[in-house]
Amino acid sequence: MITKSMPLAAISAVSAGALAYELLLMRLYAVSQWHHVAFMIISVALLGYGASGTFLSFTGPWLRARFRLTWSANAVLFGVTAVFAFGLAQRIPFNPLEVLWAPSEFLWLGAIYLVLMTPFFFAANCIGLAFTHLSSRIGHIYGYDLVGAGVGAAGGIVVLFTFRPEQAILAVLGLGLTAAAITNFADGRRAGLRGLGLIAVISVMLAVAGPERCSTPKISEYKPLSAALRLPAAAIVAERSGPLGLVTVVQSLKIPFRHAPGLSLNAPHGLPEQRAMFVDGAGMSTIARWRGDDPDALTYLDFMPEAAPYHLLHRPRVLVLGLGGGEEVLRAHYHNAHTIEAVEADENVLRILRGSLTDFTGGRFAADKLRVHIAGGRSFLAGTDARYDLIQLPPTGVSPSGAGGFAENYLYTVEAFERYLDRLAPGGLIAVTLPLKLPPRYSLKLFAAAVRALEGFGGADPSKHLAMVRSWQTITLLVATQPLTVAHIAALKDFARARSFDLAYYPGMPRAEANRYNRLEEPHFYDGAVALLGPDRQRFMTRYKFDLHPANDDRPYPFDVFRWRSFHEKLALRAQGGMGLIDLGYPILVATLIQAATLSSLLILAPLIVLRGGGAVAQGRFRWRVGGYFLAIGLGFLLIEITFIQRLTLFLGHPLYAVSVVLATFLVFAGLGAAVASNLIARAPDSRTAERQAVLAVAVLALVGLGFWPPLQDALMASPAAIKVPVALAFIAPLAFVMGMPFPLGLAVVAARAPALIPWAWGINGCASVIGAVLAVLLAMELGFTAVVAIAAVLYLLAAWSFGHD
Repeated sequence: MITKSMPLAAISAVSAGALAYELLLMRLYAVSQWHHVAFMIISVALLGYGASGTFLSFTGPWLRARFRLTWSANAVLFGVTAVFAFGLAQRIPFNPLEVLWAPSEFLWLGAIYLVLMTPFFFAANCIGLAFTHLSSRIGHIYGYDLVGAGVGAAGGIVVLFTFRPEQAILAVLGLGLTAAAITNFADGRRAGLRGLGLIAVISVMLAVAGPERCSTPKISEYKPLSAALRLPAAAIVAERSGPLGLVTVVQSLKIPFRHAPGLSLNAPHGLPEQRAMFVDGAGMSTIARWRGDDPDALTYLDFMPEAAPYHLLHRPRVLVLGLGGGEEVLRAHYHNAHTIEAVEADENVLRILRGSLTDFTGGRFAADKLRVHIAGGRSFLAGTDARYDLIQLPPTGVSPSGAGGFAENYLYTVEAFERYLDRLAPGGLIAVTLPLKLPPRYSLKLFAAAVRALEGFGGADPSKHLAMVRSWQTITLLVATQPLTVAHIAALKDFARARSFDLAYYPGMPRAEANRYNRLEEPHFYDGAVALLGPDRQRFMTRYKFDLHPANDDRPYPFDVFRWRSFHEKLALRAQGGMGLIDLGYPILVATLIQAATLSSLLILAPLIVLRGGGAVAQGRFRWRVGGYFLAIGLGFLLIEITFIQRLTLFLGHPLYAVSVVLATFLVFAGLGAAVASNLIARAPDSRTAERQAVLAVAVLALVGLGFWPPLQDALMASPAAIKVPVALAFIAPLAFVMGMPFPLGLAVVAARAPALIPWAWGINGCASVIGAVLAVLLAMELGFTAVVAIAAVLYLLAAWSFGHD
């Protein structure tokens, strides 16, 4: 029997599970591979939504005739496949580092897409079946879908505070089974009990299969953690998992760690015993054993480029942005700093250092010895009035996979340097250490950012405020609030000479002095620094093989140096080592967009074969207007949503808070907007007026937000989270509310004029979400966040035009 009612709570349960599963997969792939691979795979896995629309276009009548059974089956299959999909995908031998060497890797990538899209396919079938079966309640269905997704987005992050991702996936299974149980009980108690019995059997079988073991991430053999664990007698001695990452500490007794990048060959003493700390299997930092009984054990800290500022300052007040393994804190202690403070975003790092490693570190991270602020670096600086003599950014690198350019980072933008300068005492210094790359790119891009910041800092002449020290492996940039004096320069020369370091730049430096110890073919770093300080700076940056234009808060990608015009040249040199010159994150992102667009086009066009028999309306221009409308609003929704997540990362202090607040707010308030739209649909199912007004409202609010958000952010940046979170919610809510209306209003028009197009429209919206997720990042990297929101507004205006004409 076909019934025209079903508990909408079941729809919310499935949607919550799908969003939570998406977040959990991103964490699992961030651990097992790299962050940009996680984003790429999740984006294309969401093709399951597009595939669902195509599937329902072909099978809709048969499935609707057995609605209760097929809906429950899809809910159960969603939960079951969610448990095992990641484990199965890990068994596919895909290596993202070989995609430019071996095009066959894309075949393995396609196999991963197929596996990971399966749970999303079944979840989307549940929503799509509800749309077609209950077309009179489209607004309510979409509202419950979005509200459930918002709850799942927030819950997926919250659960990670307590459980590891592979454990939390069991909650996704529970949501799928719960949705099926709710639907079965709607048919009566007997049907519900039968459904519960079946679900109980499935649960027992899954428990025996050990789903947690299937979902445990296998860390790529190319990640630093895997390399460390391959050492004889290496073992994990501490580990904590949370939403911000998996923090792992490894000891190696037989072959001890000797990690000190850039250490001078003139260092008189060796290194103390070390343990290695990794975040998500990468980002290695070291924890040195020292109990205060052997001062010589820390001498090595003074023979690294990071020690340069301590030879220009006397007993400085030090702020370290990023605790890591604590090496910068130990260096400050060795140089008898007056005060030492550190800012660390992930509390799990501090818990490990103050927990099981207390004896190893001699208790130097105890609360009474070190003041640590759990916050984002920019957020902390905006909220403090303290002044420091030295702001130290610990050594940072770029993943060998090129993921560094892919991720936004607000610590190295022009505005960040301006904030650092503002928080320094007179005569203070900023110190940033980077890996040495040839030809120079990351260091020169940060140098350019510092130059831009200094130009706005009281009309300073940047050439007098900058210095760079180069070792054989690293380079340290120094930025001073006041012009470097003759005494400063003499101290810097003495420091470099005693350690056989090269001075890459200081005020008034002759070119011949730039290449004495660690000799290069040419003094590339000096030449680049001089060019960035000269009158032809723009011409130099335009002609350079890498993008050196400084990152800003609108384009916060300080390690994105990719340029298409030099890509083919570098690729042609891959046999001679040219692959090291390519940041793989960007081209892989473009390849993902091409694949997503290709597969989406096939999924969008395939149902047209079936829809040819759908009547004159389906055959006419209306069909193409339907496609254009849902593609435009789908792309626009994702462009705005992802941009707000990235923009509010700075405001809220960490990506965790941005994702949870922005995603949950967008989805929940969009769901409320969809509920209001359902009332409008009830009054006039085929009303174009309401649909056009909603779409225009989205465009207007998005554009208004472009002007209002930056000053609001600056005014409240220093406020506590108790104020910033409600402000962010209040700012997003009106826009999110109207963004929830165009889809159900447009779908109601389709239901009134061409019901056969409903699954197709649903599939187009899903495909647009796949394309939009990748496109948003690419556009932000190329044009900036402001331009992305403007493009989204244009898409909504095009959607209004699409349905406004027949």
